[in-house]
Amino acid sequence: MTGKVICIGWHKTGTSTMGDALIELGYDVLGARVDLAEELLNGNTSKALEVAAPFPALQDVPWNALYRELDLAFPDSKFILTIRNEDNWLKSAIRHFGDREYDTPIFQWLYGKGRLRGNEEFFLKRYQAHNMEVRDYFSDRPDNLLVLNLEDNPGWGPLCAFLDASEPSAPFPHSNPSPYRLGFALKLRRLLAKLTPLPLRRLRLFILKKLGYAVQIDRFNNRTANSAARARYLPKSRK
Repeated sequence: MTGKVICIGWHKTGTSTMGDALIELGYDVLGARVDLAEELLNGNTSKALEVAAPFPALQDVPWNALYRELDLAFPDSKFILTIRNEDNWLKSAIRHFGDREYDTPIFQWLYGKGRLRGNEEFFLKRYQAHNMEVRDYFSDRPDNLLVLNLEDNPGWGPLCAFLDASEPSAPFPHSNPSPYRLGFALKLRRLLAKLTPLPLRRLRLFILKKLGYAVQIDRFNNRTANSAARARYLPKSRK
């Protein structure tokens, strides 16, 4: 099988930014697939590899933790490890995941624990271990691994050089910025979206798809599968 571009940075290290950058470069990207957690918890990686096969680029979970299996299944792939300051990573993870007081199957697989709250130090050590293990795994193949700290604002240069691609004229993306860095207009749009009833939001997405417009929320080809999986494990009070 031919090689892929696989972003294996841990979540909250700029995985969406990398996905958007690859889309800008012309790749069809598959993002997080939390619905694969049950198969992975049972030790079965074949389903994940089957899901990954049609896509030239991957990012987020479970792909970051399956880099060994993906390397074997898709020879000559290029791997991108995104990293960030460890304190910043933990703060971002707590902000994003810390209020989830229910077990998350994909976290059970990644960490051995389904909740971040109360397990912060354990989660941080898993993040540190992942980065060390990836560097060690590719230590004798530096041409197959690019390490990027997006907090350093590297721009298109290192990524395009790694992929032997021309630099786009568009600015390098900055996806999912911290709420503290959002401009007023974007904060207002997010607030209005939250206040819009869910049936109306779904109807809007349905109409946009029927009209042939690209739907930003499903740009990583994973929304339907993830929504179905979350509906199974979310507490009834959170659905």
